Amino acid sequence: QVQVTESGGGSVQAGGSLRLSCAASGRTFSSYAMGWFRQVPGKEREFVAACSWSGDTTYYADSVKGRFTISRDNTKNMVYLQMNNLKPEDTADYYCGAGRRPFADENLNEYEYWGQGTQVTVSS
Repeated sequence: QVQVTESGGGSVQAGGSLRLSCAASGRTFSSYAMGWFRQVPGKEREFVAACSWSGDTTYYADSVKGRFTISRDNTKNMVYLQMNNLKPEDTADYYCGAGRRPFADENLNEYEYWGQGTQVTVSS
């Protein structure tokens, strides 16, 4: 069992930045991948970014490449999503997921535990 808690959401203007944080506990943090997904009401949850157990391997959705950066600190059991140059289309609820294995990518089924989400609103 893994408990996942996101924080750091908020409202910003287009072009601004936010840093989301995700705390995980309950299993050896360095044994599994972590990912960020987002969801808009009425739409499916979509992949944003993922990193391997060590953080050395990362994946990004094309829509956020060059603007978002995922990182993790295994000494603190934390994963982060730095979001720069935010656009109105980035507005969504952002969810942190704990992977089933050391590596995971954009496949939703590769994530076993989820947090409650944190809301990000980007105004034009």
